[in-house]
Amino acid sequence: MTLPNEQSLQKLQFYVTTPYQCGYLHHQRAQSLIASPQSLVNAQVYSGLIQQGFRRSGKFAYRPHCEQCRACVPVRLVLAQFARTRSQQRAFKQHQHLSVKLLPLDFYDTHFDLYAQYQQLRHRDESSETAKQSDEAEQYRQFLCVSNVESLMLEFSDEHGKLCIVSVVDIVEDGVSAVYTFYDATDRKNSYGTYAILWLAEWTKTLGLPYLYLGYWIKDSEKMAYKQRFTPQQQLIDGEWV
Repeated sequence: MTLPNEQSLQKLQFYVTTPYQCGYLHHQRAQSLIASPQSLVNAQVYSGLIQQGFRRSGKFAYRPHCEQCRACVPVRLVLAQFARTRSQQRAFKQHQHLSVKLLPLDFYDTHFDLYAQYQQLRHRDESSETAKQSDEAEQYRQFLCVSNVESLMLEFSDEHGKLCIVSVVDIVEDGVSAVYTFYDATDRKNSYGTYAILWLAEWTKTLGLPYLYLGYWIKDSEKMAYKQRFTPQQQLIDGEWV
């Protein structure tokens, strides 16, 4: 297996999880490669890991490591060359009334309520209808409210103070990583998901960083198709960003 080889990463160990149900391709089993111990995955180390295709979930840094499948392709937006399409420009203008707050990672009741609503409307098939609210809240905490790296919550609200979008991001040495975004999915006239990426692209450029990391793209997953609408982007193929 190809592992990060920078000097700052040499103390890390990597282990492969047992197979579990893939969340993107039906009838597929997945495995992940986990960096350990978590305490050593700080901002500097994670900057090296993300360049090798790793992502973060809570305090875990991982990347897909499936024996029979290579469908998950890490992608990042090349900001120096990025230009909005006409439809993206319309979406960007449509949501200019939203204000943004940068917040530290924490459990905010309003954020969790929006997250629970988003999961129910957009990912109902992935969650148990009988899951207890307390269990969902704890999963949310472990997924989005804890981190060993430099992370923020971006809160987008309208002129009336209504919460519309929350984006969790990591700041790495060469860019910003979009960890997870959820939003008010009750109004289908809005383009909150598109706007969040466009806003992050502009914000990352103001930080003087060249890339916006968008996670994994999977060709045969409808859930991931939107990522290909943002170009130009690079893919990590055989250890090289191309």
